[in-house]
Amino acid sequence: MTTYDKGPLPGERPAAAQQTAQPYQPPQAYSTQGGGTVRRPRTGATTMPRTRKARLRVARADPWSVMKVSFLLSIALGICTVVAAAVLWMVMDAMGVFSTVGGTISEATGSNESNGFDLQAFLSLPRVLIFTSVIAVIDVVLATALATLGAFIYNLSAGFVGGVELTLAEDE
Repeated sequence: MTTYDKGPLPGERPAAAQQTAQPYQPPQAYSTQGGGTVRRPRTGATTMPRTRKARLRVARADPWSVMKVSFLLSIALGICTVVAAAVLWMVMDAMGVFSTVGGTISEATGSNESNGFDLQAFLSLPRVLIFTSVIAVIDVVLATALATLGAFIYNLSAGFVGGVELTLAEDE
């Protein structure tokens, strides 16, 4: 039967390392064939980072990807519009703007038989949010369509003039 040496046990030094217990010292200089020496840079030396630059040209914009990105961005803008309208309405209502202006308008438009125009009923929160949502949906459709049309127009004009040139830099 043959036994194989599987090396030292954990925490035990190999046989060759037990004989030479000197710490490793990296060479400071290397000799060359001409007789001179070349020094290695130290690991703690500071060097200036190199910046790579490249001039690139946007020759074509894919209309499908432009449409997807513009759709998502316009949906985000629509949500922000609805939230901003709700917050603005609540702030104005808390300040009493609607009741003050509504009272003035009802006095100006009212007569002896009727109360006049009721601004508070006309500018209620649900009505304002429905109107803002309709405007946001129209904005989503128009912004998506215009961005896609813009990509087609860019591709046509880039064929004539070469596209937009960009200079990109990368720090290493």
